Amino acid sequence: MNLLHVNDRAGEYPASYYAATRAPLGPFAPLQGAVRADVCVVGAGYTGLSAALHLAQRGLSVVVVEAHRVGFGASGRNGGQVGSGQRNDQDDLERVVGAANARHLWDLAEEAKGMVKSLIADHAMPLRFHPGIAHACWTQSQVRHARDYAEKLRRDYGYDEIEPLDREAIGRLIPSGVFAGGDIDRGAGHVHPLNYAIGLAQAAVAAGATIFERSEVTRIHHGAKAQVLTAQGSVTADHVILAANGYLGGLEPQVAARVMPINNFIVATEPLGDRAAGVLSEPVAVADTRFVVNYWRLSDDNRLLFGGGESYGWRFPDIVKTVMPALTDIYPDLRGVRIDRAWGGTLAITMTRNPCFLRVAPNVLSASGYSGHGVAMATLAGRVLAEAVAGQAGRFDLMASLPTPRFPGGVALRWPLLVLAMTWYSLRDRLGL
Repeated sequence: MNLLHVNDRAGEYPASYYAATRAPLGPFAPLQGAVRADVCVVGAGYTGLSAALHLAQRGLSVVVVEAHRVGFGASGRNGGQVGSGQRNDQDDLERVVGAANARHLWDLAEEAKGMVKSLIADHAMPLRFHPGIAHACWTQSQVRHARDYAEKLRRDYGYDEIEPLDREAIGRLIPSGVFAGGDIDRGAGHVHPLNYAIGLAQAAVAAGATIFERSEVTRIHHGAKAQVLTAQGSVTADHVILAANGYLGGLEPQVAARVMPINNFIVATEPLGDRAAGVLSEPVAVADTRFVVNYWRLSDDNRLLFGGGESYGWRFPDIVKTVMPALTDIYPDLRGVRIDRAWGGTLAITMTRNPCFLRVAPNVLSASGYSGHGVAMATLAGRVLAEAVAGQAGRFDLMASLPTPRFPGGVALRWPLLVLAMTWYSLRDRLGL
């Protein structure tokens, strides 16, 4: 099976709330025949489109090949959260790479958030950046950790945008009464993810990049001049950037051994009207502290967009049945609410939850495996990849130094082993451990 096709129609966006409210963007033509470029980018999500934009701004000729549509994959289906820091806490990074490099990684993540905001403004993209992400804790120990971590970021990194919340304060923000406390990060925020991808595509094309849709890559021939093949054409390029994330499939075994595709799901309720005040008292996004994270926010028309549940097989399960138990655990008053949209998507994780930056060959670079933290980091990855192609590889090498070991058992066994591990963690979530 091929994840590019097993759950979706060729060349079509899923039936998501984001697709239903997307900005206009006509289709780009498929690749036909042989073309030549300085750089060929595989995948038109945040990573690939950001790379194309930054490469084109440097004056390089860039071709982007996308199997379906711009933002078709995780970039157009996710929760839209633009979080602070890396996917792993700074405590963990300090232990792994040392205090100095951990500081560089924090600064990169702050740059990534700033990039999202500035790109939206500078290119008049068809969306807004909404400030604020709350982290909702289920237990008192998690509340204490959140408070201590906010203090660490203030003390050691000069980041003072996080406000700790006790049970009463989190209850005012999230009037469900189920959380022990948490915090709110005013420096983070959320966006319409598909419109952000569309905005990046428009900016890249305006800078001189060429995008081909409905152009699934079937093979890559490595060499001093790499050749990227599709069913109806080919791109010969000095450099190749692999930016397909969870949809890379078997194109590059070195990446596949380190990056695991998993499925995640979101539902959109009917417009809630006055009931929206019982969901959130501010227009912020929320993520909880479950290992299998629940995340949610209100749309501009007061629908609850609620994400949760994961699956590790090829085909999507019944999405509404997968997501609703978590939604109604948090908001029991919404039992029986009408669900107008339900969709799934494939993201990519690594064993360590660090992003995987890899030099596959001297002229082939890859970035993927953002582990649910990709809106900002994938945008930054595109810039870092563009720098590396231009001969400035310092930041790429720093990201590549983060440990991203191969999954045990290789590509063949990574999926069943992950299922066993995630089943255990899901059980821990249900038991409140």
